[in-house]
Amino acid sequence: MAALSAYRSMWADLVAVSAAPDPEAKRLGDHATGGALKLMQFGVEKLEREKAVLKGDPRLDPAVLTASGTRVTVKDCVDGRNWLAYTRDGKLRDDVPGSHFQADATVERKDGAWKVSHFYMHEAGSC
Repeated sequence: MAALSAYRSMWADLVAVSAAPDPEAKRLGDHATGGALKLMQFGVEKLEREKAVLKGDPRLDPAVLTASGTRVTVKDCVDGRNWLAYTRDGKLRDDVPGSHFQADATVERKDGAWKVSHFYMHEAGSC
């Protein structure tokens, strides 16, 4: 399904940009728009301010909740145990382990392209 592909691609974009934080990275807008894009830019700005990076890869397990012709809602239980915060010199930033967390997204098709328009990451341990 194209909407799930866009959702997974949005995550790939976020992972890549979080490894070398640049809130202006054009890649963030490749598969996200609106509130989803703003949330990712905010998170990357925070990493930049804190002189931190995220390393590793979260594991995704998205499921479609609803689907219409141009709108799909997705619920995911993201395994973030391998996606951790580090200082820029490569040291683990804290002793907080990664965890599973719920992610909700709305993916919409506009002008022939699917993009995530709404994105929310719940607290650690939420799934």
